[in-house]
Amino acid sequence: MNIGEAAKAAGVNAKFIRHYESRGIIPKVSRTESGYRIYSENDVHILTFVKHARSLGFSLPEIKKLVSLWRNKTRKSEDVKTITTHHIEALNAKIRELETIRAALEDLATHCHGDDRPDCPILENFANKGSENRK
Repeated sequence: MNIGEAAKAAGVNAKFIRHYESRGIIPKVSRTESGYRIYSENDVHILTFVKHARSLGFSLPEIKKLVSLWRNKTRKSEDVKTITTHHIEALNAKIRELETIRAALEDLATHCHGDDRPDCPILENFANKGSENRK
């Protein structure tokens, strides 16, 4: 199948397929004499794997490693678990960071009157924090 058909079958954009191939995340596919890419069902399966891993928030370097491990039948599941647990740790750190941001914004929002007055503690906080960082 051509790139458009493969993209549709895998539920991804053709531009992403080219990007994944150029980054070595998916193997280079064969080409016709005129240079068009030819995709197999196996290629679509790999693209679907990549799409799912992306939807779980894995980075492209992590996905490249996961695809390599997936294709390696002599892999150790320990290697896959290590990548996954590192990803979970990064997600937990990001969640803590987002919770801190949310708490700060909630605190600011409770101090804002939210009426037709021009004074705004939210904007004042942003301005004051910005001037503190310049010192």
